[in-house]
Formats: sequence, C-alpha cells, structure tokens
Amino acid sequence: MIVRIWRTSIHPDGVEAYVKFAIERSQPMFRQQHGFLGVLFLRSDGDCAVVSIWESLEDVGALESSERYRNTVRALEAADVLTGEQTVEVFGVEGGEFGNPAKLAGRRLNARG
Repeated sequence: MIVRIWRTSIHPDGVEAYVKFAIERSQPMFRQQHGFLGVLFLRSDGDCAVVSIWESLEDVGALESSERYRNTVRALEAADVLTGEQTVEVFGVEGGEFGNPAKLAGRRLNARG
C-alpha cells in the first residue's frame, strides 16, 4: 500500500471554492483511478493536504500520467485559489490501522467530518 501526500496553500478567500472543488471534482476523479483505495482532504487555515491511498507505486505513477488527473489539476490551478508551492511526497505503508474498519466502511466525509 502506498500513501501520496500533495500539499499546497490556498488564498484565505478561496477556502469555500477549494472545498467545493475537492468534493465535486477531485474526489470523483480519484475514484475513477486504478488502484485507488481512499482519499482525505485536509486543511489547517490556509495550508492544505490531500492524502490519497493506493494499492501500488505503479498506480501512483498512472495517476500522475492520467489525462483526467492532469485536467483536474489544470482546472484547480485555473480556479485561482492556490498560493505558494505545491509538493508531493510518496510513502510505502509499513504498518498501522484505522481503528474499527466496520465503522469506516463506506463512510463519506464532508467538510465537517
């Protein structure tokens, strides 16, 4: 299992647009990618991260070369809500857990958790 973390910052007046974009555009795009296991959209004030979970490193590579992914990135950049540098980190999962899997199964999170 692989975790990919994309980080950026957003303009203070772009929070609502960013959250809407994440739910309406990014989340459906991720769901259509091969090897996709899950995604979390994180925010602390103007700092944001998208933590996506994948079956393999090859699936992460396929995401980054996917036309649908590149179109989504271009649309987010065109929305003019991002500021500062964008970075990506990729990690192999060595262990851990999410608590009770039955409680998480099928759960969709909104902007309030």
